[in-house]
Amino acid sequence: MIGYAMFGTNDMPKAHAFYDAVLGAVGIGRLMTFPSGGVAYGPKFGQPMLAIGTPYDGKPASAGNGTMMSLSMDSRAAVDAIHAAAIAAGGNDEGAPGVRGEEGPQAFYGAYFRDLDGNKLCAYRMGPA
Repeated sequence: MIGYAMFGTNDMPKAHAFYDAVLGAVGIGRLMTFPSGGVAYGPKFGQPMLAIGTPYDGKPASAGNGTMMSLSMDSRAAVDAIHAAAIAAGGNDEGAPGVRGEEGPQAFYGAYFRDLDGNKLCAYRMGPA
């Protein structure tokens, strides 16, 4: 259902470096680069993408209060890796990797962080270890 979601940035080169490192840590790279300098990241065409760019209206980008993008990972190790890469790339920790709730077939293993513009992301894996 979701084709792509987008975060605004006020510093495109820093945003590129951050997302290249963070998403690259789990094998996700740039799929599209737009004339404006924006970039769409994803595992492959035909799957949901995360785009980074400057706001179309030319006003400063700002993080939405209560807005968060979640990224589904294929393993708990990938959740750990993307969180570590985000912190190493200058992002802020919003919740270390771990199980939220109970272990079991529907266990939610997640980690939370903010990018350099304050946008909040969650990397998660559903299911048992």
